[in-house]
Amino acid sequence: MNLKKNDIIQLEITSMTAQGSGVGRTQEGIAVFVPLSAIGDKLNVRILKTKKTYAYGKIEEIVEPSKDRVQPDCPNFSKCGGCVYRHISYNSELEIKHNRVKDAITRIGGFTDFKINPVVPNERVDRYRNKAQLPVQNCDRGVELGFYANHSHRIISCDDCLLQPELFKKVMDITVDFMNSTNQPAYDEFTHKGKLRHLYIRYGEKTDELMVCYVVNGNGLKQEDVLVKALKDNLPQLKSVVFNSNREKTNVILGTKNRTAYGKGYITDILCGLRFKVSPLSFYQVNRQQAECLYTIAKNYANLQGDEVLLDLYCGTGTIGLTMADKCKSLIGVEIVEDAIKDAEENAKVNNITNARFICGDASKASAQLKKEGIAPDVVIIDPPRKGCDNSLIDTIVEMSPDRIVYVSCDAETLARDLKLFSEKNYSVKEITPVDLFSRTAHIENVALIIKE
Repeated sequence: MNLKKNDIIQLEITSMTAQGSGVGRTQEGIAVFVPLSAIGDKLNVRILKTKKTYAYGKIEEIVEPSKDRVQPDCPNFSKCGGCVYRHISYNSELEIKHNRVKDAITRIGGFTDFKINPVVPNERVDRYRNKAQLPVQNCDRGVELGFYANHSHRIISCDDCLLQPELFKKVMDITVDFMNSTNQPAYDEFTHKGKLRHLYIRYGEKTDELMVCYVVNGNGLKQEDVLVKALKDNLPQLKSVVFNSNREKTNVILGTKNRTAYGKGYITDILCGLRFKVSPLSFYQVNRQQAECLYTIAKNYANLQGDEVLLDLYCGTGTIGLTMADKCKSLIGVEIVEDAIKDAEENAKVNNITNARFICGDASKASAQLKKEGIAPDVVIIDPPRKGCDNSLIDTIVEMSPDRIVYVSCDAETLARDLKLFSEKNYSVKEITPVDLFSRTAHIENVALIIKE
């Protein structure tokens, strides 16, 4: 059977992709990827696009629903590019994520004998995010906020998101009312005219501190004092209002210049008993409660006894390393982003941590420099970006010969690739624990313990 566009075929969904689409196979073995489907669904599927060995389709009819299916509770679920699992039970979602990690470690890493723990579930599958970045667009009634549709820059209008605190809806409403009452247009990425590009919100859940940041094509907005007053009058949690200038013709959300219109230009939050400064450009985990679970597992894997040198690579603002500083002799954090290093140093100071040193630089080069200085870490923490570690960094870490490596990863596939490289250099993978920080999305965090043989 040669599949053609607009063909309607019968299909049973048997697995899920890493991005959250269901997969079924034709009698000829051709894989068909179907968004919004569930394992066990029996479907009539319309073919949208064909390749030699696979195809893309959409649900035309659910002939027999999966036992995992539930009624989606968000009107924008099938439209926006955020959630992918609102149509199945949370237990089913956890099983899919566990299988994804196990499959990657086995298929890509080549491991057959390793311990993978159950996924640490999220106690709150809704309202867990402490950050929102909302694009703004012009519409018939003025301006509106929303989210980008999947794989596009088309904005889906939304006045609330179930992943965000209800507090954020109040900020959104105040912002839209202000823009429309003052007749100020949103930024248009095609004409590059208009002012407001994004509404950016950050919230300190433990401290109940709120920061509102407006990303503007310029220096600010007209009558912004009226906007600041409206925020102050209606939001007792408000601690800071910032205007971020981004005049570039780019998809990057934030510019490099911030101007504080109210407060100190940052908020604070408490994570694992430490106080952290959070500014517009700071990295901070978007799910504070689950981040504590993640860091606790990493700390247990590090198994620090008090006399070790701990090297924290890709340290960001220092959160992971600083939560372990009380259990080691010295902490060295490495991060290439200069502002993040400044925040890390400030975070150490605020928490009276005196055994921490932070280096601004590329992880591979900084590690090589430490090796030249004769610094041999006992434990190394790695929390790289989605692309994983460079081969040169892995080589340098192995040459340092730490007893333990704790690898925190946001991508199971690159984690599997890197674990294989470590295993080829006299290190073994002891165990892996997935942690669900981003419920209802396709993302899953992992912590792996690597031991020198």
